[in-house]
Amino acid sequence: MKRTSFTQFLVGIVVAMTLAACASTAQKESTGEYFDDTVLTSKVKTALLSDPAVSGLAVNVETFKGVVQLSGFVKTGAERSRAVELARDVKGVKGVKNDILLR
Repeated sequence: MKRTSFTQFLVGIVVAMTLAACASTAQKESTGEYFDDTVLTSKVKTALLSDPAVSGLAVNVETFKGVVQLSGFVKTGAERSRAVELARDVKGVKGVKNDILLR
């Protein structure tokens, strides 16, 4: 009887530790958030590449917890603004950090 209780206790500890390892923190994403961010990054990059007004290859896209960061170099302020607009229009994007520089 005592052995069963101890085994259940150990299993409970292992399950709790596993769930804690998958949880997100301010600096670390959970597994689900990572995949969500990967999808958002792909959608934003696709939008940038599909728009003729933006040089999509010159703009880098990174996402962390739904916030998209754009970086790279563009030729005009209008192109920079359009890239931000396209990123904001993607469903699921919580915010956009614009680090795009003019060349």
